[in-house]
Amino acid sequence: MKSVTEFWSVHLQKGLKTKADLVAAGKTPEEIAPAIGEAHKYEGDKLKHFVNALEVASTITEPDLMRILVGSLGEGENAPPKATKIEEFVYVPEFKAAPKAISLTKNDPRGGGKKKDAGKGKGPKESPWGLTPEQKAAKKAASKAANKPS
Repeated sequence: MKSVTEFWSVHLQKGLKTKADLVAAGKTPEEIAPAIGEAHKYEGDKLKHFVNALEVASTITEPDLMRILVGSLGEGENAPPKATKIEEFVYVPEFKAAPKAISLTKNDPRGGGKKKDAGKGKGPKESPWGLTPEQKAAKKAASKAANKPS
């Protein structure tokens, strides 16, 4: 399938509202399409696709519509599921995927459960600002003594 254009749900909702307002005002179907084109700044093929996408969107009852993709099929290609064919173009609605719940277990590589080294080797810190100059000197002397060859 070759993509021609797409219309996001925000634009479709505005278009459906505009169309409902025009119908309520008593406009004929021949007057509705040009009025929608003026309101949404579409003309030519883009307007034709938008009006057809509005027809497809008005038949969809699911609230999680993300966009309608307009495409043309090549020879031997089949239309995707839930697609609507109008003239030689295919209008495919795409929906938002529901987020999946994340459950972390102890064996999960992302770190679920307890940490392996929790509470080992380190006691409470003496100062939140780091070591004092005397503690730094003592630590340096201890590391020199440990690295000194015997």
